[in-house]
Amino acid sequence: MNPFTLAPMAAIGRYAANLRALRQNIRTERILNALPANVRRDIGWPEIYEDRRSWWRRLD
Repeated sequence: MNPFTLAPMAAIGRYAANLRALRQNIRTERILNALPANVRRDIGWPEIYEDRRSWWRRLD
């Protein structure tokens, strides 16, 4: 196979992997937000993860 045809396929694969990770992060956040308040407080949600979530706010 021509190496020039592999580069776009690799880029599409990286994009798909990034999209999959983003969807998984959003799904995890929804699940954690659905927990009762006392459980969220016990595990430190969302205080511990505010810096990780700050990148999401910059996209708005």
